[in-house]
Amino acid sequence: MTDGPTKAAGRAPYKRVLLKLSGEVFGGGRVGVDPDVIASVAKQIKAVSDLGVQVAIVVGGGNFFRGAELQQRGMERDRADYMGMLGTVMNCLALQDFCEKEGVQTRVQTAITMGQVAEPYIPRRAERHLEKGRVVIFGAGSGMPYFSTDTVAAQRALEIGAEVLLMGKQGVDGVYDSDPRQNPAAIKFDELTYDEFLARDLKVADATAISMARDYKLPMIFFGLDAAGSIEAVVAGEKIGTTVHA
Repeated sequence: MTDGPTKAAGRAPYKRVLLKLSGEVFGGGRVGVDPDVIASVAKQIKAVSDLGVQVAIVVGGGNFFRGAELQQRGMERDRADYMGMLGTVMNCLALQDFCEKEGVQTRVQTAITMGQVAEPYIPRRAERHLEKGRVVIFGAGSGMPYFSTDTVAAQRALEIGAEVLLMGKQGVDGVYDSDPRQNPAAIKFDELTYDEFLARDLKVADATAISMARDYKLPMIFFGLDAAGSIEAVVAGEKIGTTVHA
């Protein structure tokens, strides 16, 4: 990772946050899991937790499977989506392991019951864990096909009462008017309203997630994970990435 924002210090402006980590983060842009990347993310989660911030996490599974892409290759979409959900659980367990190596107590909750490796998703239980200082990692998406993990992140954030939804991205440091990897002249937004995001049909997040956040006035911050300390910085209130709000 490159040098980036300064480390968070003092008191963070948020008490409870929902962090969305895309599957690409876990693979470092490749298929599978990159232990060095996950170890770095776990260290940042530890630093944020040490500030007294309650942290819940939704993980994607794009480093293993993407339902929409498998559908394009001839697989039934619902079955492909279930494969993607199982991929997210593998990422959950990897993140749990590295967080606990850092001394952070964690619980994994999944929307598909798998009692030997995780708790079932129970919102009130998740809140109790957070109140006790444990990091809660949500896996298996919504447990239903046709829903993106972006949408699940918004739903989980609302259900557990998170103050902000932090959208951690791999390879991009905010929301642009076009793909900066394909267009060097792409313009980055510091702020957007939900309606502006939807009207511009920006693809960095699922429109359903944006609509849900708009309906319940849940602020979202899109930021890059390539820079060292970026999770700590955004939780500390530093102006990085793109804020989407009412």
